[in-house]
Amino acid sequence: MELIYSDYKREYEFLAGMKRRAGEIGLSTNEAVLSIISEVKEKGDAAVRNFGLKFDGAAPEHFEISKEEMRAAYEGADEALKKALCHAKENIETYHERQVREGYEIRKDKGVVLGQLVRPLARVGIYVPGGTAAYPSTVLMNAVPARIAGVEEIVMVTPPMILTGQDGTKVCKANPDILAAAYLAGVDRVFLAGGAQAVAALTFGTASFPVVDKIVGPGNVFVAAAKKLLFGQVDIDMIAGPSEILVIADQEANPVYIAADLMSQAEHDVMASAVLLTTSEELATKTLEEITRQKELLSRKEIINQSLENFGAVIICGSMEVMIRLANEIAPEHLELMVREPLQYLPLIKNAGSVFCGEYAPEPLGDYLSGTNHVLPTSGTARFSSPLGVDSFLKKMSYTYYTREALADDQEDIVALADKEGLDAHANSVKVRFL
Repeated sequence: MELIYSDYKREYEFLAGMKRRAGEIGLSTNEAVLSIISEVKEKGDAAVRNFGLKFDGAAPEHFEISKEEMRAAYEGADEALKKALCHAKENIETYHERQVREGYEIRKDKGVVLGQLVRPLARVGIYVPGGTAAYPSTVLMNAVPARIAGVEEIVMVTPPMILTGQDGTKVCKANPDILAAAYLAGVDRVFLAGGAQAVAALTFGTASFPVVDKIVGPGNVFVAAAKKLLFGQVDIDMIAGPSEILVIADQEANPVYIAADLMSQAEHDVMASAVLLTTSEELATKTLEEITRQKELLSRKEIINQSLENFGAVIICGSMEVMIRLANEIAPEHLELMVREPLQYLPLIKNAGSVFCGEYAPEPLGDYLSGTNHVLPTSGTARFSSPLGVDSFLKKMSYTYYTREALADDQEDIVALADKEGLDAHANSVKVRFL
């Protein structure tokens, strides 16, 4: 990891490099994904199957997984996993139930009624990685808020595991941990398909795949590109970039914990970013030493090495004020406040996906169990966007009721505005009611 002494120049050069790593999706990727989208739109299931054969070497005979197989996966899961999933689901429900909102109505003089209706989306698609990198926690984080919002049908797509038999034949199987989580979370339908082709299938519909109103959930660069290109024909949650963590630490923080937390994100991907801001040179040195010691004990140390070398840094700052200003400019996906009395600094944090306060709230707590959502804005988009939640699965409609008397009172102002904008048909729509 690079050691940087804040001088209002070098740290910004590093941060600019961080932002560039999560830049625009490459032209070649977009072109490849556009081709996939076009073929799925035209050929449906056949295209989804052909892309499975092309990219994975195998495709399932039937895309949809039966309810019986989902239930069997849950019942057959080891007890430790079931206990953890149930505990996580309970916490996620408790946290997200507070997000439920209701409409409102305003009644004014002369019979005027104005209001807002809140309605759940009818059908939502969830993309869950399910091949070699399977995340049952992601099933819960996406499906539980959707269920609380009242979504009528939750449809999940997940890539198959490809197993090779003794005769060399490749067979597609669903990841049982993913199915177990889907059953527990109340997912209605599960389809064994991944990549841009699965996103396209949910957007346009095929003989097997239903059309959805929104697609949520993480995926590789091809999935991200498909979501971006199809936005407008279907709603999406966000375009997620590489994972990132920013730790703010004072001189009293524990370097053992900081090192462990930085590497917990660095292990995601060689493009992940892990940054420490501290006022203590001694803490910076000890943290770097701890990283060297701890990473040798970890199975993904090669990924961690590359991630920290390319996008990791320890930045020594002059004050807490400087660290908080930098944090708000970075707008990290995950922010840890490893400082004395962290809650007193929380009001100063303006931009972050999720904030973890104190030495005993490590970021993986939010990934798995605390109940806050782990689908978070990345790459600085926390400046203007929010974590996935119940609101992500709702839409709002306004309504208006006027009596003749009320419209007569407002007629003159409506006509004046319409005339000023040169829209005389708008004005006429009101005038004709009083001829």
